[in-house]
Amino acid sequence: MSTNTSSAVQDLRPVQAWDLLEKNPTAVLIDVRTKAEWSFVGKPDLSILNRSVLTIEWCRYPDMSVNPRFVEEMNEALGNVLPSQLLFICRSGARSMNAALAVHASLAEGAHHVDLFNVAEGFEGDLDQEKHRGGLNGWKSHGLPWGQS
Repeated sequence: MSTNTSSAVQDLRPVQAWDLLEKNPTAVLIDVRTKAEWSFVGKPDLSILNRSVLTIEWCRYPDMSVNPRFVEEMNEALGNVLPSQLLFICRSGARSMNAALAVHASLAEGAHHVDLFNVAEGFEGDLDQEKHRGGLNGWKSHGLPWGQS
């Protein structure tokens, strides 16, 4: 799980993130994991809120190099219209924090204000005693909507 030391990006637990998404119909959730993770592990499902999750890789599988076009791809996916709140999620909260901080740095250059949130615990959460994810904490373990293709 990520521990946020920057006020630029606030940590939210998965249930808090869901509550924010329910209350703000313009808030956007961005899943920054890899295509392989989306396909084989699943991803959050916002269809009950009549929305979908944006999927933009922060790191590219298999070498896990940082996507140099992440911010540009995010802006394109948003139609170059920034919402008031952006939430970022990955497996356990580390990559999503890095992606959110990169977005913050980009927005600071343009003097834009958007509330940025990292979904601490992520989609799968921390490893349990058996070294498995998905049962200890995270989006899935909290019983929040998700699907798998």
